[in-house]
Amino acid sequence: MFNRILIANRGEIALRVIRACRELGIETVAVYSEADRDAPYLNLADEAVCIGPAKAADSYLRIDRVISAAEIGNVQAIHPGYGFLSENAHFAEVCRSCDIGFIGPTPESMERVGDKNSARSLAREANVPTVPGSPGLLSGEQEALKVAKEIGFPVLLKATAGGGGKGMRVAANDLALSTAWQQASAEAEAAFGNAGIYIEKYVEKPRHVEIQVLGDQHGTMLHLWERDCSTQRRHQKLIEESPSPRLPQETREAMTAAAVRLAKAAGYYSAGTVEFIVDKDNNFYFIEVNARIQVEHPVSEMVTGIDLLKQQILVAAGEKLSLKQEDIVPRGHAIECRINAEDPSANFRPCPGKIEQIIAPGGYGVRFDSHVTAGYVVPPYYDSLIGKLIVHQPTREAAIETMTRALRELQVKGIATTVPLHLDLLSHSAFHEATIDTKFVERLLAD
Repeated sequence: MFNRILIANRGEIALRVIRACRELGIETVAVYSEADRDAPYLNLADEAVCIGPAKAADSYLRIDRVISAAEIGNVQAIHPGYGFLSENAHFAEVCRSCDIGFIGPTPESMERVGDKNSARSLAREANVPTVPGSPGLLSGEQEALKVAKEIGFPVLLKATAGGGGKGMRVAANDLALSTAWQQASAEAEAAFGNAGIYIEKYVEKPRHVEIQVLGDQHGTMLHLWERDCSTQRRHQKLIEESPSPRLPQETREAMTAAAVRLAKAAGYYSAGTVEFIVDKDNNFYFIEVNARIQVEHPVSEMVTGIDLLKQQILVAAGEKLSLKQEDIVPRGHAIECRINAEDPSANFRPCPGKIEQIIAPGGYGVRFDSHVTAGYVVPPYYDSLIGKLIVHQPTREAAIETMTRALRELQVKGIATTVPLHLDLLSHSAFHEATIDTKFVERLLAD
């Protein structure tokens, strides 16, 4: 087992890793940028090391500085959290070459699933359903048009190196395809340095359902059931829940089995997520693998009773999973709301600044994962997430009621947050009836 771990991240996930390590008896080294110098969670780590200026490109994304901090801190492993370097295969390889454990999948398996086009090929080899589309990357706009006519409009252009909705465009006809091609390839090149594009049939009004997987280095691969992430805006998730409402058990079991097959085919271990879209007839199609811990992992923890961060660390240290698939029985219903420092009434304008007061909700079945305190200054350089509010109750109806109460109880003064939006979404009849799809929020905001 590791004695000392460096956390190559910040904010809520850094604090989450510190807590897991402390319960496992492992010391931690936290890195921070100049913007995070006064972050309260740094005091909970055994050591804190500054790795550069405020901008992520000069600090959290600097592999050389992270590795230097690991050497200074005399750690045996690095936990990358989510975002930043968490899905960077080169970083994982550098860790290995420096004889530092990487708490995540191997560089090889990360590369197999990290590129969306190669991941789709791997999925087809593992007999996992994929959306009809081009067999590989497109050579140009003319090939895109040819494939689009074969599979039928509307179509979706997707960047092979994409993420967070970047490099994605929908086209309903020939003319729209030309514009979408130019926009998607340019955005992909600018965001990822890779303009590679492939095309898929656009599934209208889909649900977004993902499977949490967990494997060890000894060949065991398990799933922790599914999360429904359909409540999103511009491909950014807002609310996640488990189990997915209105998902037939037959479909659920087929999806979890497909996710396990794909993870095994990739030689994957650690925690990861296999993401699918589900159409109106409950047909499901693979879209991508997230080779890291997810922001919404607490949802799966609450319904299964399994601490995913601890399991990640144990697996990375070479231990065998003590769990068996039949032991992982979901209980009750969990919902997570992402609390962001954004103003929904002003087109989700980021709202960095000083938090004058924060009162966290509590009570039975309520969990608030957050790194912020009164007096904390939300910096303008990073993701706007300031906390995750999670509830767990015996039924979905009870979970919605508890979440509504907890959101009203949560008070953040000094900056705007997405709490009002969450209250509106939870009170909507479509959410209660579980008839939403991935465009539900955008339609609601447009009205």
